[in-house]
Amino acid sequence: MSPVNVSSIGSYIREQREQAKISIRQLAQAAGVSNPYLSQVERGLRRPSADILQQIAKGLRISAEALYVQAGILDDKPGERTVTDAIMADTEITERQKQMLIDIYESFRKEVRADAEARAAEESQDRLDRLDRSDSESLADEPDEIDSQAHDIAHAKVEAIADTEPVVMADPQVEAEAEAAAEAEVDTWTDLDPGQQRTDR
Repeated sequence: MSPVNVSSIGSYIREQREQAKISIRQLAQAAGVSNPYLSQVERGLRRPSADILQQIAKGLRISAEALYVQAGILDDKPGERTVTDAIMADTEITERQKQMLIDIYESFRKEVRADAEARAAEESQDRLDRLDRSDSESLADEPDEIDSQAHDIAHAKVEAIADTEPVVMADPQVEAEAEAAAEAEVDTWTDLDPGQQRTDR
């Protein structure tokens, strides 16, 4: 970082202001400083802060980085000039044409940012929708799984009864009645406390 050159930054601001056909009063108002203060800056008698330079840059419609470089706050590195800098540095077009180009360029940038934000929001919503569908499908599968488990438990109950009462397995009708009774018992248990039924299994 180079030492701050107060005279250089003041001359640069005055040059940019005159090229833009802006009066000291107009620029001072845009930058939020007094006329005498800005006059002293341009004559190299005052050293503006980075915040003031940023406000002056807005009033001049140039990048703050351009003023920071002139003030020695930033190093001037090749390849880091902005589109706005290039437009403002062009000597073959008028100030009005420069402003029109800058406004068009900024509108394009806003449009691109808005499109990017819209795509990001849409992708986020798609992810939420997929998660909702996945949760719904999981919940829809649970009743079938519970019914299957209930049937298995009921069948196990019937087999346990058959071990002590062989007549149950010998008579299909008795076996069916016993299994139906066991399934009804499991259904009652599930209705009373479905969460406990899932946990115990």
